[in-house]
Amino acid sequence: MVKLIGAIFIIVATTVIGFEVSRQFSERPKQLRALKTALQSLEAEIMYGHTPLHEAARRLSEQLSNPLSAFFDSFARKLTNSETTVRDAWETSLREVWKSTALKTGEFEIMKQFGETLGRHDRFSQQKQIMLTLSHLEREEANAIQAQIKYEKMVKSLGFLSGLLLIILLF
Repeated sequence: MVKLIGAIFIIVATTVIGFEVSRQFSERPKQLRALKTALQSLEAEIMYGHTPLHEAARRLSEQLSNPLSAFFDSFARKLTNSETTVRDAWETSLREVWKSTALKTGEFEIMKQFGETLGRHDRFSQQKQIMLTLSHLEREEANAIQAQIKYEKMVKSLGFLSGLLLIILLF
């Protein structure tokens, strides 16, 4: 009886681990889409609303869900509450929130490079930088979707099957 309960716990635990890992594969494209939408909204605020950067970031934080909401909120607070450059505020906020996202280092580098140009150019040059960043993020989103298709089911199955293997080895 104890062996049966232990075996059930092992199966449940490894299956849950498999599903959690597969969730990362499904979260990444969603977060990339949300990030692209956020940058498009930022572009609209800059180009057509003539909104100051801290105000645009604050509005974006209210519109988005976590973890991107936390990123833009942190960015807006750093711009208004401390004497820092836009670049430093962007990068610091990015580093603070990045661990809570499902995004990879490629996306981090794209966003970091975008932050280096943010606020340094006129509106039209800034629009070009946003468009360039969006095209890079679209490429990353396509890669994320391919990885999701390729690995999501495999990881779920692998979690369950590794539990079975562990049970066979232990009993």
